[in-house]
This record gives sequence, structure tokens and C-alpha cells, in this order.
Amino acid sequence: MPPRATEIVLGTGNRPGPSLLNQATDGRVPGVITTTTDQLFAMARKSSLWTLSFGLACCAIEMISTYMAHHDFDRFGVVTWPSPRQSDVMIVAGTVVKKMAEPIRLLYEQMPEPKWVIAMGSCATNGGPYYRSYSVVMGVDHIIPVDVYVPGCPPRPEALLYGIMKLQEKIMADAGDGSAAPSA
Repeated sequence: MPPRATEIVLGTGNRPGPSLLNQATDGRVPGVITTTTDQLFAMARKSSLWTLSFGLACCAIEMISTYMAHHDFDRFGVVTWPSPRQSDVMIVAGTVVKKMAEPIRLLYEQMPEPKWVIAMGSCATNGGPYYRSYSVVMGVDHIIPVDVYVPGCPPRPEALLYGIMKLQEKIMADAGDGSAAPSA
């Protein structure tokens, strides 16, 4: 009779049983969770994102409403922070003009590693209705690397929430095997 999945297997007679370590990594020991340090750190990072919110135009209104009671960004562990030195996510919301390109790059460089960028709205993504204008950057990805694009003009708060969830999935996927939770 084969052992049940939640039992610890013992050896018969003089033969030693399987290693408890091997049984724990296979998930057969109840109450034992195994994970890697990379996955553990990624779970902590994805659950405590500190954003440097960069509201440049009308998308900023939608971004601000995401922090209000109806949508409540705090339930995802997302906290807005005014300093780039403690932030790990930059949300660029709105039209990026060439005059703002250098300050955005400087703030991005002041952020500690690991850091991520969300481009919110069609203006931050590709210039929006001001495409090929003399003063507008054709997407913030020409200045800094972007991890998540949130489309729309302006995008709804639900779209930004979805973008944050996609960023959280990316953080977990970058940690190793891409699993969203440790094995139980």
C-alpha cells in the first residue's frame, strides 16, 4: 500500500527511509513550506511597492483617484513616496515634454535597485495626440526603460490597478521559476 501524500515515510527493517529533506521539498511533509530566498524577497517586494508618482497631465487625476477609498491602492501594498531615494516604482502619468526628459532621467537614476517603471496613458506610452510634436517625447521609453504600459487616454483607475498586478507578476517571474507563491 503506497504512503499517503501527508505521511512521513519511514524505512522498513535495516533500510533507511527517504530523506526528510527530500520529502519536504516534494511537499509531502505537512506544515513545511519550501522556497528560495529569491522568491521570498520577491514576495516581500511585490507586496510593498513604494511609488514615485510623476503626474504630468490629465492622467495624474486618474492616478490620484486610484489611491482614494473607492479603489484603495493601499490594499496592494502600494504607497506613494515623495523621494526617489526610497522609491522602487516610478509611475509616469501624462505627456512627457522634452524639457522634463532630463529631470525624469535624473530621478530614475536616483532610485535604488531594483526599480521598475510604469508608463500610464497614451501620452507617456507613445506621445498620444501630440505625436510628432516639436516639444513632446514620443514615449517615456526613449528616456528610461519601461516595464509595464497602461494604455488609454486617460486610462481608468482600474487599468492602473491591473498594471500594478502585472508588475507584481513580473517581479515574481523575475525571482526564478515564475511561481506566484511558494509550494506548500
